[in-house]
Amino acid sequence: MKENNDILKTIARRDGTTVPEGYFDDFARRMADALPERPELAAMNAAPAPRTMWERVRPYVYMAAMFAGVWCMLKMFTTVAGGNELTPIEKNPVMAEALSSDDFMNTYVVDDLSDRDIMDQMMEDGFDPAMFALDPEQETE
Repeated sequence: MKENNDILKTIARRDGTTVPEGYFDDFARRMADALPERPELAAMNAAPAPRTMWERVRPYVYMAAMFAGVWCMLKMFTTVAGGNELTPIEKNPVMAEALSSDDFMNTYVVDDLSDRDIMDQMMEDGFDPAMFALDPEQETE
């Protein structure tokens, strides 16, 4: 036997939240009959007009304009801040002093290079190891 789990039926409560039997069976038809006629909707259901050239290109033009705007804005910020030119070492005393210090160069510049990198760069610059070969006469001395 099936147990009745509907609490509202067991207490016979009628608080206005119920609808008459069969109310929603033909609700869509009655609602459509009650709405006024709109002839402009018939024109909307027709085939859409082909897209114009501008409608096809417009998203790409807007995107290009956005990137151009961002580029101009960054260019303006770097121009105002003076970051568009490099300052020569002679006009920057802090860098000139740091680069003239052997400790700085050994710690931060030379330390980052391996011996192989240095030898490769010397060979590219035209270093000839034969220039440092000792003459046989000098070895005997």
